[in-house]
Formats: sequence, structure tokens, C-alpha cells
Amino acid sequence: MIDLKNRDVMRIIRLVAGGLVMWSAVVDQQPMPGILGGLFLMQAILNVGCAAGGCGVPAPRRSVKPDEAHQDIPYEEIH
Repeated sequence: MIDLKNRDVMRIIRLVAGGLVMWSAVVDQQPMPGILGGLFLMQAILNVGCAAGGCGVPAPRRSVKPDEAHQDIPYEEIH
């Protein structure tokens, strides 16, 4: 669903960047920048993307026990 009420800085940047790249691609008759500009415009219109922490990364499942966090690491000096 297209939600145009939620405007944030990254959405506006993607909209402006997509518009500029699309305009440049049309003027220069270049299809590859047009695809990139279209991608930026679609991200701005649909409000999707991973910029500025927009996507979540799942937390690790294994929790570190306090005893394991401060164990000494064995090493060997090389001369």
C-alpha cells in the first residue's frame, strides 16, 4: 500500500535522487541509469529500503554467559 503521509529524510532523498537519475537517463537516452532511477523512485513511493536502519536484523539466538565472556584466550608467542 502506498503511504504518502509518512515522510522522512531518507524517503525524500530517495525521491529526489531517483527523479534526478531518471531525468538524466531520459535526456541522455541511457537505459541502465533509468533502471537505477526507477529503483530509487519505487523505494521512495513504496517507502521500502534498508537505508538508515529501515530493516531489522534479528538478534543472535545464543546468549553469552557471563563466565564465557571473560575467558582468557590461550596464545603462543612467535620469535
